[in-house]
Amino acid sequence: MPNRRYKARTSRAPDDVRAAQRLRARAFGPGEPEEGDAFDARCAHVLVEDQSDGRLVCCFRMLPLADGTGIAQSYAAQYYDLSALEGFGGPMVEIGRFCLDPDHHDPDILRVAWAAMTRHVDDHGVRLLFGCSSFKGTDEAGYLDAFAMLGDRHLAPQRWLPRARAPQVFRFAQLLRGRRTDYRLAMLRMPPLLRTYLAMGGWVSDHAVVDRQMNTLHVFTGVEIAAIPAARKRLLRAMAAS
Repeated sequence: MPNRRYKARTSRAPDDVRAAQRLRARAFGPGEPEEGDAFDARCAHVLVEDQSDGRLVCCFRMLPLADGTGIAQSYAAQYYDLSALEGFGGPMVEIGRFCLDPDHHDPDILRVAWAAMTRHVDDHGVRLLFGCSSFKGTDEAGYLDAFAMLGDRHLAPQRWLPRARAPQVFRFAQLLRGRRTDYRLAMLRMPPLLRTYLAMGGWVSDHAVVDRQMNTLHVFTGVEIAAIPAARKRLLRAMAAS
């Protein structure tokens, strides 16, 4: 059945962007400035609203790039050496600042957000989605199974692998190699957005950036559209069509 309660739209006015910035500040905490950053003016902002009261319940931003030659201008390039991806051919989109209203937990919100993203991918022939996936806090100890699983099963192809640029990183692929991993616990500790990317065939950097300003550990994440499993593509397109 089509979802009638929530609706996604692209920002149309400065007030829309300010609303997204306020939601991000609530969702991400003190490290997220309510006035946003310089990337906001360059991005399209997707807003998911509750049609019953007009409340903004989810948002994210999209930075379109014609191909890999522009990837140094992305938000993620502040933290990762992405020179390997400069050779990626075809349209790319950086997905950033994806967040939900902390008071709303309806899974239909995420479905509507992913439907909007899927429509954009299909309408513009996007070949790669990328961004940063964040673990809350800067202590890796609680996430060792999750990081070990990423290193064992989900590293970026060598030809696209990001290199370290940030001053402080956790090199999980190297440090946790050979660790006996509880994969059930790993998935429980994995951020929900990253779980979704992995289900689509996504891959990650071999290290996490320690971001003390945002109080997160984050990994570069890529999803090559051509590699998304067929069943997952059908599901996404069915949601997009509803």
